[in-house]
Amino acid sequence: MAEEGVDPNKVPQRTLYDGDKIPGVGMGTYGSDRFSAGDIAEAVKGAAAVGYRHFDCAAAYHNEDLIGESLKEILEVLDREELWITSKLWNNSHGKGNVIPACEKSLKDLQLDYLDLYLVHWPFPNHHAPGVSVDSRDPDAEPYIHEHFMETWREMEKLVKKGLVKHIGTSNMTIPKMKLLLRDAEIKPACNEMELHPHFQQPEFFNFCKDNEILPIGFTPIGSPTRPDRDKTENDTVDIEDPVIVKIAEKHKVHPAVICVKWAVQRGQVPIPFSIHRNEYLSNLRCTVEDPLSEEEMKEIAGINKNCRLIKGQVFLWEGANDWRDIWDLDGEITK
Repeated sequence: MAEEGVDPNKVPQRTLYDGDKIPGVGMGTYGSDRFSAGDIAEAVKGAAAVGYRHFDCAAAYHNEDLIGESLKEILEVLDREELWITSKLWNNSHGKGNVIPACEKSLKDLQLDYLDLYLVHWPFPNHHAPGVSVDSRDPDAEPYIHEHFMETWREMEKLVKKGLVKHIGTSNMTIPKMKLLLRDAEIKPACNEMELHPHFQQPEFFNFCKDNEILPIGFTPIGSPTRPDRDKTENDTVDIEDPVIVKIAEKHKVHPAVICVKWAVQRGQVPIPFSIHRNEYLSNLRCTVEDPLSEEEMKEIAGINKNCRLIKGQVFLWEGANDWRDIWDLDGEITK
């Protein structure tokens, strides 16, 4: 472990429904269009050196091959069991005959024998090329069709039975969709990755996951200032500029982003902050083991939920959909 690093054994752990443990904070590897794959791969090595043991990857990030080179170096020092590696099934690989080869490709790129967690990245097969504009549409896009999703989920279950992945889960889901999956799954999701930050706390969905022993993993935990331009709209709010967050940060003498990560860990979700800068990713890890927020501060942050979804998913809309809100089943019913 490098000087100034954090002892990984002191980082909070979360327990999954089968009893397995997952580090309570991870490092994201999605650099959008701001950073090169090489920059991110180098940051993975640096993060492991300061104590990170949890890395959140995806085929759609187009950098798993370079991250695999970093993991190869890391695993010359650490045992495989010391790391938690997540990857995700991209939308163009749903359905019979596609899931297992897609997972095998991620394993090959990451130079691993198994994944700790494999997620269905989005609950429909709607696809877009990297770097497209917010107006881009897949002509073959379709709404959520449960029968189609279950074809994909059955293949996900096969991955567990084959020993290629230890746990399977979901991402960008909604409560109505998750209810159907829980009804029909043979192997239920261990985790659900979802947008979670002080300005978008999703209390109903968060509690639904916890009540059903599905661990919430939170992406964009500090409000994702480096998200793609297509995901930025004029009405978005900024977590790290929130007066409550700023006030608490000043009291703790840290950057407001650190308060967002502290809040996430203490709330019980697993945040996945991203940075290629050592001072930032080290701060994001160190804050989980020192100077916790008070109960009163946690209550203050819980009170500022502005319900500001940042990752709206416009590029996944299908013909006949009204707008991005149709993706998220806001009325409690699955939108066709």
